[in-house]
Amino acid sequence: MKKIPVILMGCGGVGRQLLDHIVSCRSLHALMGVHLQVVGVCDSKSLVVPSDVFKEELNDNALSEVCRIKSAGSPLSAFGSYQVFTGSESRRKAKEIAELMGKSTGLAFVDCSASMDTIELLMKAVDSGCCIVLANKKPLTSTMEHYDKLVLHPRRIRHESTVGAGLPVIASLNRMISSGDPIHKIVGSVSGTLGYVMSEVEDGKPLSQVVKAAKSLGYTEPDPRDDLGGMDVARKALILARLLGRRINMDSIKVESLYPEEMGPNQLSVDDFLADGIAKLDKNIEERVKRASTKGCVLRYVCVIEGSSVEVGIRELPKDSPLGRLRGSDNIVEIYSRCYEEKPLVIQGAGAGNVTTAAGVLADILDLQDLFP
Repeated sequence: MKKIPVILMGCGGVGRQLLDHIVSCRSLHALMGVHLQVVGVCDSKSLVVPSDVFKEELNDNALSEVCRIKSAGSPLSAFGSYQVFTGSESRRKAKEIAELMGKSTGLAFVDCSASMDTIELLMKAVDSGCCIVLANKKPLTSTMEHYDKLVLHPRRIRHESTVGAGLPVIASLNRMISSGDPIHKIVGSVSGTLGYVMSEVEDGKPLSQVVKAAKSLGYTEPDPRDDLGGMDVARKALILARLLGRRINMDSIKVESLYPEEMGPNQLSVDDFLADGIAKLDKNIEERVKRASTKGCVLRYVCVIEGSSVEVGIRELPKDSPLGRLRGSDNIVEIYSRCYEEKPLVIQGAGAGNVTTAAGVLADILDLQDLFP
């Protein structure tokens, strides 16, 4: 049985779902001859590990207990069955485990957090010979110096879930790049939230009504402006652009926000924005929808990567194009290359949600198995 030791950073919705997937897939993985050996789980303040990471692991009961504790809103420090390190000690211990296990076992550091604070630990893991698997977009959208360090050993990093959750966007691009098929354009609707919003306003519904409905359905962040501002799409666009070799930073990307600065979080509370602010945006979007319709087009919030240009915002697209036919919260990416010049390679499906994202992370971990002894 091939063993893949894993440390998980981040016990939010995706992290907990990943642990659940690991436990529920034990029999399947056994048939594949693989065992995922979780040797550590950490949140922003604590790290839980067995007393000997070489000989022990957090068993399935412990992983289920971690999920229960975190789902209840309690800190990992409430966990009593194994060693718990807190504060700076948790980071020190994680680095120590990376040094001990990196070169000898490979050890996969899995980042399912949503924090920039994991970058230092991830870079230490790379230095120590560990593999890294990311659902967290922020490390790969930090400085070029950080990016170069994280992708220093391409075979030892997987980050499919940073862009399309479980969709094979990164894998497809890597296959095309390695086959010598030059990619000259990517157009993608890579926010399930904004995909839903744009397809609903296309039906004539006011933007304010659609955003409130999306929030009630759980499609948006607690503050919908986190989605409407376009930064999540911009991060995904930056990851794709860098994958294509563009050495750019976030400030090189032109991002269109769906709300003006005077309605930002520093000016209006979430409640005030939803009660009074967003309704003032209805007319403009309605007019843009009608204008696009007269040309046989629809509005989609997309990222466009072409040449050295990366732009994020609303575009008018033909109704009968793959992006124009998009409905609901699916993600869709069109890739244009030498082999896909006239008709792009189209990748479409659920591009968000804890279950889908965690499944993508799990597939990435298993994809590393040939690197483990």
